[in-house]
Amino acid sequence: MIKYSDEKIVIRDAEKNDIPVLFKLINELAEYEKLSSTVIANEEGLAKVMFGENNFVQALIAEYEKNPVGFALFFHNYSTFVGKAGFYLEDLYVKPEMRGKGIGKKLLSILIKTAKERNCGRIEWAVLDWNKTAIDFYEKLGAVQLNEWITYRLTEDKFNDALSSD
Repeated sequence: MIKYSDEKIVIRDAEKNDIPVLFKLINELAEYEKLSSTVIANEEGLAKVMFGENNFVQALIAEYEKNPVGFALFFHNYSTFVGKAGFYLEDLYVKPEMRGKGIGKKLLSILIKTAKERNCGRIEWAVLDWNKTAIDFYEKLGAVQLNEWITYRLTEDKFNDALSSD
């Protein structure tokens, strides 16, 4: 479903046939963030979480002159303090050569409108501390950096270690 359209830019819901394009954009993002070596995902797994029986991930695709140039990938979370669902924005990416055309802002605006339609209490995401351009972009929109929170990650390869530490 098309969420936004003008003479050059189209923002729409990702469809199953977009998986190869979306996965290519994800890999471009990983390369930009210098994290390519950490990508172990594949198209089949992405299709399963987006369009399988127990799907829970959604994405928006941005096109410029009918060419895919960016995406926003998100899913619901829940705040016990707010008492409402929210969105976690896992990735927001626009190809470097397409930045400055308002595409990222349109992707985020559509996500905000969707959050409002679904009565969500907030949208959260993480940004690499060296990505000053993204930080400036988010703060210009009114997003607030949560300096008092430290993000932790427990990866699958450490699950058994964590369980055996009892």
